[in-house]
Amino acid sequence: MTLVRHELRQDRTAFLIWTASVGCLLAVCVCLYPEMKGEMGDISDIFSSMGSFTAAFGMDRLNFGTLIGFYAVECGNVLGLGGAFFASLCGVGILSKEEKEGTAEFLLAHPVSRRRIITGKLIAVLAQVTAMNLIVYAVSVGVVAAVGEAVPWKEISLLHLACYLLQLELAGICFGVSAFMRKGAAGVGLGIAAIMYFLNLAANIAESAGLLKYITPFGFSEGADIAAKGRLDGKLVFIGMVMGVTGIAAAYVKYGRKDIH
Repeated sequence: MTLVRHELRQDRTAFLIWTASVGCLLAVCVCLYPEMKGEMGDISDIFSSMGSFTAAFGMDRLNFGTLIGFYAVECGNVLGLGGAFFASLCGVGILSKEEKEGTAEFLLAHPVSRRRIITGKLIAVLAQVTAMNLIVYAVSVGVVAAVGEAVPWKEISLLHLACYLLQLELAGICFGVSAFMRKGAAGVGLGIAAIMYFLNLAANIAESAGLLKYITPFGFSEGADIAAKGRLDGKLVFIGMVMGVTGIAAAYVKYGRKDIH
């Protein structure tokens, strides 16, 4: 647990900044809804006629004039992208930073196995991702209630759960990538998250690219589908979790045998 506490202390500034940023953006979006809902009917008509743009963001599958429709599009994108970037950054640098910062020799000289080091760092990543999601969920529900709207508990809970699972998958994949890196890998983590996001946009626009939904975690966390169906796609979630676990398993195998410089 000493290593876990150390990692959490090291990353607390980044954690607070990312959590505050995502939470504040969600709060601002929710606060705008009461001012805009009288005009949402016209806005929905405009968005529904924008062709590929409408399909890309799933606005053809929900009513933008309702709270959950507005939340799924506006807040869903903020939470999805913001959370994905945060989880990817947490996972992709936590193993490689020891070589980058020259602290690997100090760490590995202690009577602690590499497996325990990997486990401690993985726990720290999962703890940060989980804590951010709990805080953001509480902020979102609190702000919805504060603006006088009825809280759609099922839909909001499913949307936040899907984004949490998305972040776990990306954190696991990037954790595995981190074991193969020797220097800072922030750009790699952000790139993985961004590529996954745009793969989902491509799958929404073109029917021929529908199989990309099975690759990107944004496929099962899309707010439009969750709001319309009232459930998550179990098959896509399972595939995503397998990919995340595979990344973690790769980290254990690679880092356990890695020649640390």
